Amino acid sequence: SPRQREVLQLVAQGHSTKEIARLLGLSAKTVETHRSRLMQQLGIHEVTALVRYALRTGLVRADH
Repeated sequence: SPRQREVLQLVAQGHSTKEIARLLGLSAKTVETHRSRLMQQLGIHEVTALVRYALRTGLVRADH
């Protein structure tokens, strides 16, 4: 979903759950749910692998 994409971009940029929640006007639990569902859909089990996925697919660039 577009919201999951936003969360993924912010995670890959190094933002914490609390920061993402504040930036997007969501609760921390909602951010965790978006991240968890995204990881499940992609078959990814670690946040570092999620960041690598974002880099590989061009959602974020390495210089961010």
